[in-house]
Amino acid sequence: MATRSANVNVRVEPDVKKQAEDILDKLGVSASAFINMTYRQVIMKRGIPFSVELPSGIKTHDTMTDAEFDEMMRTGLEQAKRGESVPYEEAFDCLLDGLR
Repeated sequence: MATRSANVNVRVEPDVKKQAEDILDKLGVSASAFINMTYRQVIMKRGIPFSVELPSGIKTHDTMTDAEFDEMMRTGLEQAKRGESVPYEEAFDCLLDGLR
């Protein structure tokens, strides 16, 4: 008789686990279902199903062309008009969390 399921035991930083599970919960997907989907994608793709690479670096105003900067500002303005912005305190907290 075939086994219906197998256990996977992993260690994850508590904050990473909570953030990921909060997002999955909003999507209506359990952690088990997500892991199962990810494993199936690994099998189908015969590898990691997403890009794994180091970022080339954060673009700053000094490294952008005028056109790139103008486009970034236009995008930000449109997002703000649609109510897709966050208070600056929250944005800075997210930035600082990434540095810790």
